[in-house]
Amino acid sequence: MPLIEVHLADGRTDEQKRALLEGITKVVQDTIGASLDSIRVWINELPPTHYMAAGEWLVDKRARAARPGG
Repeated sequence: MPLIEVHLADGRTDEQKRALLEGITKVVQDTIGASLDSIRVWINELPPTHYMAAGEWLVDKRARAARPGG
């Protein structure tokens, strides 16, 4: 039984998350031949204050990008 856990910063729409989970499910089914009934995929969403990349909090990066000229 394939178990796939995705860690993702929050901010995506339900439609985007559904498409991601469906896409992952299809790739797993196609690449390893797992039966659809056996595949489990879920998302753990992280608040932007719980994620840092290159020394910058995601909340700060988003705020900077939202500013004019950001």
